[in-house]
Amino acid sequence: MTMRSALQNSDIFGSILPGESWASWRVLLIAAMGERLKPSERAIFESLTGRPRGPQERVEELWAIIGRRGGKTRAVAVLAAYLAALVDWSDQLAPGERASLPIISASLAQASKALQYLDGIFDGVPALKKLVTAQTAETISLATRVDIECRPASFRTIRGGTFVACIADEVAFWRSDSSANPDVEILNAVRPSLATTGGMLACISSPYAQKGELHSAFKRDFGPNGDPLIIVAKAATCTMNPTLPQRVIDRAYATDAASASAEYGGDFRTDVESFVSQDVVNSCVETGCYERPPLAAVRYTAFIDPAGGSGQDSMTIAIAHREGDIAYLDCLREVKPPFSPDAVVSDFHSVMAAYHIHSVTGDRWGGEFVQEQFKKRGIRYETSEKPKSDIYKELLPLLNSRRADLIDHQKMISQLCNLERKTARGGRDSIDHPTGAHDDVANAAAGALVFATGGRRMMTITPEMLRRASMPGPATRRF
Repeated sequence: MTMRSALQNSDIFGSILPGESWASWRVLLIAAMGERLKPSERAIFESLTGRPRGPQERVEELWAIIGRRGGKTRAVAVLAAYLAALVDWSDQLAPGERASLPIISASLAQASKALQYLDGIFDGVPALKKLVTAQTAETISLATRVDIECRPASFRTIRGGTFVACIADEVAFWRSDSSANPDVEILNAVRPSLATTGGMLACISSPYAQKGELHSAFKRDFGPNGDPLIIVAKAATCTMNPTLPQRVIDRAYATDAASASAEYGGDFRTDVESFVSQDVVNSCVETGCYERPPLAAVRYTAFIDPAGGSGQDSMTIAIAHREGDIAYLDCLREVKPPFSPDAVVSDFHSVMAAYHIHSVTGDRWGGEFVQEQFKKRGIRYETSEKPKSDIYKELLPLLNSRRADLIDHQKMISQLCNLERKTARGGRDSIDHPTGAHDDVANAAAGALVFATGGRRMMTITPEMLRRASMPGPATRRF
């Protein structure tokens, strides 16, 4: 059965994407399967993709860059149901082999929402319901030897297996502390699993910043000069879902026009950009150096990003020192929640004692509670007068000029690369982690490096000092 026939058949998908309000989505799905478009449909297709005609064969990738509430999840659930239930993959599968159709989202909870649409489709269409052989909260197994599965956005867990298709949900918002580019790594891990079957990669997302795979696909393949086997569609919410009340969109624009232009207008944000490139950060990393031992002749600086132990934030400490114009990051520790703040402060005190540190700088979080915890151990806790955003701004020239020498700490590297510079309506820039992400490790490292170079008067290391040091070797001796 063709996609067009399935969408027109009231016993299949006819009641799921019905009427004029779903016309644009039907055109995209029909074109993605390589089926011929009618003249009126070609006009819709061109308005969405910048191409005057469809691909004439099933595409390898479909990218739908659509505003919020634009019907993305419902439409892609129909695509997944069609590919899993109405396409015969037996020639591409070995005897006894089962294939997968993963739905990848930032979390299993988010992926399960797409699976709920699929559950409704298979439960509501008698012809498809007969194909369901088993079902769990995260999987629908079909007699077609295809398992539709929810998967978290992780390049480690997505590898392996044979895929007949893959749905990448809200790909512009995938975040990971273990990678600066999780979308690139995950999709690169997915594509080989699709090679055996020639399965389709379908990426749906509302746009965000002008970075990542979603924006790269738009720049590379939107319009008539793009790869003919890759469809990139871009549209505002009202184009794909004209039933959404206009007052909802108008209110969003009145509140925050920059955010609304992405959320509902389908445009990539121009007020959000990457703070620092991965190449710049990598150039400052001393590969293989994970911690530098304390030296007697060196004066060290410590910076803490405190946390309460019961939330999602880690408590971190970083230690750095300066030699001439270079700031060296020596030590970086993180304690993930849940934890006892008292026990963590005790552990951090031991680390500071090894580096002969008697005072530490941190932000205002926790007020006097944090100060008292350190005071009990003879450590003076100084509240930073510089907000986090200003600390990051002062770190940037150190990184760009390679006057920061970093240890090989993957989470710190990832968090630094994930930082975003946002421009407020008043023109003021701020630097912070993306929504839903963290920067506990990066904040501590940035604070230690910045305060080591400019936050207080530092000692210049001389050859005579090194000769008197109790531990021989260069000040940057590796651990």
